Amino acid sequence: MMSNMVHERSARGSGQGTRRRVSNSRFIGSCRAILMSAILMSGLLATPLWAQESGATSPESAGPQSFLGIVFSGGITGVAIMLVLITMSIVTIYLIIDHLLTVRRKDLMPPGLDEQVRQLLAAGQIEEAAQACRARPSLASFVLLHGISELEFDWKAVEKALEDALAEQAARLFRKIEYLNVIGNLAPMVGLLGTVVGMVIAFQQVASSQGAAGAGELAAGIYQALVTTVAGLIVAIPALAAFAVFRNRVDQYVAEAAFQAQQVFGPLRRRKKKA
Repeated sequence: MMSNMVHERSARGSGQGTRRRVSNSRFIGSCRAILMSAILMSGLLATPLWAQESGATSPESAGPQSFLGIVFSGGITGVAIMLVLITMSIVTIYLIIDHLLTVRRKDLMPPGLDEQVRQLLAAGQIEEAAQACRARPSLASFVLLHGISELEFDWKAVEKALEDALAEQAARLFRKIEYLNVIGNLAPMVGLLGTVVGMVIAFQQVASSQGAAGAGELAAGIYQALVTTVAGLIVAIPALAAFAVFRNRVDQYVAEAAFQAQQVFGPLRRRKKKA
């Protein structure tokens, strides 16, 4: 009976927390979509501007001199790949900021919660302990609440509930930060694709002119193609670095949650063994 009540109230509390998180995520998602649209539109508008500038340059010019001219110098294919990389960079910045605001100790491990729950359980106030966990939704409270829901059974059931809760929360947090790893691995590949396409086009022009193109023209085409590789690395390096930092954070907080759970339920475990 006690287990059903705890599960019911836990579901109600988690439902309210979920609704709040969905509302916040929709707001943040809308802001992100607006920001991405603005960046993409600026890139699209910059392309014809550079085209006009390049058309007005003299044949003796070595290539586009402005930053936008170099970035968007790879033709339609190069511009499309650069826009993909720009989108990845915006998503990376958004994910890093979001994780900095959510993957924090005070949000995942509320201070004083473990001691409060431990004292309530030692006093036999099981419902009050469950209510304290529901009042402060987090990684630690989720784990402790699952252990409390199995207190009417033996210690093996409690231990199994704690292990399952820890595994579920760890998987949820790792899924959340995994997008940084995906972007970090995809961005260099996208940049390399742009470089290969640009070099193919450059050498195709040399072949079509039967070798009339000079070394300067060939070098200009190659450096324009390499821009996408540089952009891919610029996106990938911060993404992979941030992923490593947040992965270590998640590992640390999950380990601390397991330690806190042992400290909270330790007295009850010894009491059950004596009984």
